[in-house]
Amino acid sequence: MALVPTPALADTSGLAAYLRARVADSRGEVDRAAADYARALTQASDPAVAIRAYREALAAGDLQLAARALAILDKAGVAPEDATLLTAARAARAGDTAAVEAAAAKLGAGRLVILAPVVRAWVAQSRGQDPMPVLESATDPVARRLATEARVLLLIAAGRADEGLQQLQSLGGASAAMDVRIAAAQLLGGAGKPELARRLFPADQSGIADALARAPVKPSPGFGVSRLFARVASDLVGGDEPNLLSITLTRAALVADPSNDRARLLLANALAKAGATDRALAVLGEIGNDSPFGSAAASARITVLTGANRRAEALADARRLAERGDSGRNDWQLYGDLLSASDRPAEAVPFYRRIAEGEGRGEWDAWMQLGGALELAGDWPAARDALARAVQLAPDEPLALNYLGYARITRGEAREASTRLLERAHQLAPENTSITDSLGWAYHLTGDTRRALPLLERAAEGEPGNAEIAEHLGDAYWALGRRYEARYAWRAAAVVADAKDKARLSEKAVTGLP
Repeated sequence: MALVPTPALADTSGLAAYLRARVADSRGEVDRAAADYARALTQASDPAVAIRAYREALAAGDLQLAARALAILDKAGVAPEDATLLTAARAARAGDTAAVEAAAAKLGAGRLVILAPVVRAWVAQSRGQDPMPVLESATDPVARRLATEARVLLLIAAGRADEGLQQLQSLGGASAAMDVRIAAAQLLGGAGKPELARRLFPADQSGIADALARAPVKPSPGFGVSRLFARVASDLVGGDEPNLLSITLTRAALVADPSNDRARLLLANALAKAGATDRALAVLGEIGNDSPFGSAAASARITVLTGANRRAEALADARRLAERGDSGRNDWQLYGDLLSASDRPAEAVPFYRRIAEGEGRGEWDAWMQLGGALELAGDWPAARDALARAVQLAPDEPLALNYLGYARITRGEAREASTRLLERAHQLAPENTSITDSLGWAYHLTGDTRRALPLLERAAEGEPGNAEIAEHLGDAYWALGRRYEARYAWRAAAVVADAKDKARLSEKAVTGLP
């Protein structure tokens, strides 16, 4: 592993601060790291310290330290390209269109060129000029997509709401990118057209539209730049790995428009993925309960806690949400899922039942979810009824057919009818390995192992890391007298099995079946 050179610091106190900062950084303690990098930076204007101080300052929200670090990096000629985002954001918030335009030119000359046309278009709009020709300068496919989305907002900002909504329809209407619809709804609220804002969201998200319409905004360079940066960040934070640019984009979005709570949500997501759990929670805490994103922030807090293995705190928060007087489906779903993941299915049942018997009474997956929790909780009769309801609501849904058919046949119930359910599921989803395994196992249990074997072999080949499928295959081999292959399949199952099944499968590979 390559060694990072230690920067030249003026004295041992500066070196100690730098080393403390590195340790805090590795632990995700961004506030402590930023403070120690600031102390180290005071001792020596070293670019090696400054770049780390800059990144930590952005994570911690210490914009003063970020500016200090950038001054050192600029002087050394090694400032990172994304620093221009902060320059553009500060100028946009101040309404300094000349400075915004200069920043856009700098963006256009570097790797962040995709942002330049939209930034310049918002400058043109604020000057009373036609921004549409500026958007036409976008040539890169991603830049063209951003320009098309920006056209929606700029048309609404110009008082041409109908044209803007027509443009939005070409992007998918109520299925268009969430950030575009959020920004459009805010502009429509500011234009006194909340009824148009409601059209941008499906019926089950009408509350979001109403909340956004009640928090109207007026078009400005700060608004446009902030929404653009948040829009790009929303694409970057979608992966599992941390992304430094997404932190810079969302921080810059908040510099351009401090009211942009959607950017706070994205920033918290990015910080959590970088391991900065406490800072992510602090950012979410900045979103008020009366914000259009208040509910989303409460849910995001639970997600962050869960991701940091702070399950007890996550469960406590989720319970508070689910048991509020105004709680709703999303709250019940979140708490039920956390309880299920914590191996507490009986406690999840009441919340899944609220969904199935309330808003989800006509939804097969709500009933299947309830049936699954009831089965795990040991209440098979109630589980069977819920799963049967799922099949009744969706007779051609392979997952519902598979769940009910497999659960019944493994209990020796209605074997012929259950097998027919599994045959129908396999006909509808022949590539689904779990369903293929279920049907093969059903044939084996009903005495037709030769018919079962090709299905079980195909399922095992398609999902070699599934211990249950491998065990089924081993049982079928054993029944057909193929002892060596049976033991091999069971040993393979033991390798990938959970701890509670490893010993049983290993023993089975030695002793075989009776």
